[in-house]
Amino acid sequence: MISRLMFRAQVKTGQEEAARDIMEREHAGQQLIEQGLCMTVAGFIFGRDAFLYIEQLKGDIQPDQVIPSLHDLLEDWPGHEKKRKWIPLIDVFHFNEPASVEHWRRKEKPEMIGGRVAYLRPEMAASYIFYHYQLQEERGFTGPKYEIIGMHENLLFGYQEFPNIVEPPITEGKLSSKQTPVPWELTRMDLHFEPWEDGHQFFKRFEAVFHCYFE
Repeated sequence: MISRLMFRAQVKTGQEEAARDIMEREHAGQQLIEQGLCMTVAGFIFGRDAFLYIEQLKGDIQPDQVIPSLHDLLEDWPGHEKKRKWIPLIDVFHFNEPASVEHWRRKEKPEMIGGRVAYLRPEMAASYIFYHYQLQEERGFTGPKYEIIGMHENLLFGYQEFPNIVEPPITEGKLSSKQTPVPWELTRMDLHFEPWEDGHQFFKRFEAVFHCYFE
């Protein structure tokens, strides 16, 4: 069974370039794949935020196994008795999900791996999750197979692969209702996001620092 994991960390002020360099040169993504523990591993830096996307095949992969040398450049997150460097993101949306290793294995290497970040208005978080879960489990419409969105606090991080592979899920949805708004624009997703300082609405996009996948 494949588990899709996403993590967020915050880089110490002034260490962004050093963190990017370490993430690019010193990750263990390919080793974890060769050991049969992962199918895909990717890392991202956006401002002071660091993200990891992991498709775990077995074991309990932790971010420090992927980039151990990044540890000292990361801030501590409060909230647990033992301070953490990496916070797991909650999966709040995906069009598709792994049914088996064969179903999920890429037929060709992706040309580009993208990340994207947006901030929800806190009062709109429940609405965002409601509409997206409904779309996801009613199979409202089909979208990119490998796309997934994770959430921590009001931050949304999205993982994407290009070119998009669009396939209907082969697993059954969890809802039998058919209430996904048509057209989707009726959800007014534009009202759900905090605008960026430059006035941009929705997600900001960026490329992965590294990406390893099972060939």
